[in-house]
Amino acid sequence: MHNETIKVRVTESGQLLDVLVYSKHAHHIEVVLGEGVHSVRCDLLPGRNGLFFVGNVMGREIVYERSCEQVQADIDRANPALREFRRR
Repeated sequence: MHNETIKVRVTESGQLLDVLVYSKHAHHIEVVLGEGVHSVRCDLLPGRNGLFFVGNVMGREIVYERSCEQVQADIDRANPALREFRRR
């Protein structure tokens, strides 16, 4: 099993954090910050123009600086079998 991590930016300080991806879809990303009992889940949703994903963790805003199209391309590249749907 491969644990995917992404880099998000804390807007207040500009710090980059590596976070673990719990689930990833083109219009919704769920990430986990921290480890063990101190971990916190966060939902990242697309911004108004779709060029970034944004979410709040304990009052802090975090931003993932990739567009919806780029995220969908990442998903397709990771598992091309999901994209090819055939009806029986």
